[in-house]
Amino acid sequence: MPVKKDASGRRYVQAEAEVPGTPEQVWKAIATGPGISSWFVPTEVQTNESGTPVKMVSHFGPGDSMDSVANVTAWEPPRRFAADSPGEGPNAPPVATEWTVEAQSGGTCRVRVVHSWFAGTDDWDGQYEGMEYGWVAFFRILRLYLAAFRDQPCTAIQLMAFTPQSVSQAWATLTEPLGLPAATKGQKVESPNGAPRFSGVVECVGAPEYPELMLHLDRPTPGIAHLFAMPMGPSVCVPVRFYLFGDQAAAAAAREEPVWQAWINERFS
Repeated sequence: MPVKKDASGRRYVQAEAEVPGTPEQVWKAIATGPGISSWFVPTEVQTNESGTPVKMVSHFGPGDSMDSVANVTAWEPPRRFAADSPGEGPNAPPVATEWTVEAQSGGTCRVRVVHSWFAGTDDWDGQYEGMEYGWVAFFRILRLYLAAFRDQPCTAIQLMAFTPQSVSQAWATLTEPLGLPAATKGQKVESPNGAPRFSGVVECVGAPEYPELMLHLDRPTPGIAHLFAMPMGPSVCVPVRFYLFGDQAAAAAAREEPVWQAWINERFS
């Protein structure tokens, strides 16, 4: 999915997906803090005195350095919003992002996100191409959330490790003790002895060059698990995310998060 360019010097990448729900239901999922936090990363939407959103803050990991801040520039519920954010990295050009929701037949909507920036060189193209691939993965989570857990209370667990290993080595370090290195789509899986408890059905398996697993969980509570590995600077980042739903989700998250954190720390010291 190469970066697209136009005559004005604008460069952009985009991703889209068809998801279940009405425009109002999909808008609630992509444009409110609780909705975004139920399939993406923990996010707050800040409003002005009149209640109009003015800023979005997304937390990709621990500490302020992993926060992404976007200033809202357009707000047209339930069809479109736009926001501007600083570039990802020193001297990176600022990025304009536009989200649109289009109703389709059969009770679905098409969600599209476009990231645009102006640059005279190709220096940042690879980085923003990575954002495009990332949205493809998160849109799969959005689709499952809207189909199975829409409007349910969500408590998220967001864990992360960094390692000097290669992507394939890091992925093996994560998945082999979980009994998941050879998981296939549609397979019923459950935790082996010595691993934190989980069970569910495999919804997605990524390509070897982009290792990823998405599970539709029934244990420790109904929910979604998303595991992947990706290069980040000189290291490989290994995020493990859980989206737990229902009235027991908060209690389950409080119980399971320290167990998973200790388990990950043992493997990625």
